[in-house]
Amino acid sequence: MSATILVAEDELDIRELIGFSLELSGYTVIQVPNGEAAVQQAIEHQPDLIMLDVRMPKMTGFEACTQLKATPATKHIPVIFLSAKGQETEIRQGTELGAEAYILKPFAPDELVEQVKFVLAKYGK
Repeated sequence: MSATILVAEDELDIRELIGFSLELSGYTVIQVPNGEAAVQQAIEHQPDLIMLDVRMPKMTGFEACTQLKATPATKHIPVIFLSAKGQETEIRQGTELGAEAYILKPFAPDELVEQVKFVLAKYGK
């Protein structure tokens, strides 16, 4: 059975690129446009991994991660942040919130898939 990955990214073209890359690698992908939808879908679908863009409307990736890690049903799910901004403070904040990885945009699709495989393997998925 393939792992299910929830992708929250407000830019449609990037969200579709991520979804396409992951599906090509055999993963099931749920795509949402913001952090608020990510929290709802994570609770409903219990994905194996959640990818959150840092800057999104309605709820940022950081806010969504904070909420997910505070919710018993989702706190065990690993999170990877995606961001166009790579400042140390932002990366540190993401790590402190419990993220397993921080991927900077633009990224190579194969590098993204490798990072996903690495994190999933760490969790025995």
